[in-house]
Amino acid sequence: MSKLSLRALAALFVAAVLTSPVLAQGAASLSSERDKVGYMLGQDVAHSIGPGLPDLDLATFRQAVEMVLAGNKPELAPEEARQISQTLLANIGARKAGKPPAAIDRAKAGLLAGTNIGRSLTRFRGEFDVPMFMRGLQDGADPARTPALDAAETSRVRSALSARIAAAEAAERKAQGAAASSREQEFLARNKLVKGVFTTPSGLQYMILRQGDGVRPKPGQRVKVHYVGTLLDGKKFDSSYDRGQPAEFGLDQVIKGWSEGVAMMPVGAKYRFWIPAALGYGESGAGTDIPPNATLVFDVELLGVE
Repeated sequence: MSKLSLRALAALFVAAVLTSPVLAQGAASLSSERDKVGYMLGQDVAHSIGPGLPDLDLATFRQAVEMVLAGNKPELAPEEARQISQTLLANIGARKAGKPPAAIDRAKAGLLAGTNIGRSLTRFRGEFDVPMFMRGLQDGADPARTPALDAAETSRVRSALSARIAAAEAAERKAQGAAASSREQEFLARNKLVKGVFTTPSGLQYMILRQGDGVRPKPGQRVKVHYVGTLLDGKKFDSSYDRGQPAEFGLDQVIKGWSEGVAMMPVGAKYRFWIPAALGYGESGAGTDIPPNATLVFDVELLGVE
């Protein structure tokens, strides 16, 4: 599946005319905060994919959104996704030039757009219902319609939603961090008893996988290494081997566990490090790949010192 971003979709759909009646939801009032959230999100998406909806089969678009929100993965071959994206771009150019658009498989276009929009909405899953989202999408895409929410209320709804999502995500990360800390303590207590595993006063654990006979790096020096990093469950989050190029950095430019561990290695050696969260990325984690309080496992080869 092509991973077009919401911004990319905005570029794709920016010059067409909304004509389909599929979205019609009537003039029902927005009676709850949930209704308002769905409507607001629909309007936000409309500002991105806006009047380009004639290129989509809207029933398929809606189904794809619902599938993604339910945790399913709609299928579209990468080559098909690429061709559809190219056609959509060509159609936009044609419409801007006053020329007729090319034929397009509207069902597959709806699947592509709905899948990507659905992904952008998963953060808000549970906060809105798709029918009201679709109504907001219709109203936002048609400049002749008066929005059911005025600007002030839309701003309030958006701010309140952002606050709720931020609080929920903070609570989730806190719970994840507490669970990770418990797992770390249990793991490190077992691991230090394994033959060949050494533990430093800081709590860093390591095993010598291959001896080296070169110099050891000193503070401030730069090192060249190959490495692979995983979490305790074996999930890989980084690898210089995968990139096909060693990494180079100063010992004072990395996390504490790396600074301490690599400084112990002679050139030519290969070590495995188990880095406690306190010597890694701590309670904050790093991006989407390293969660809060994650214990990091690195296999490191020291190739050279500058």
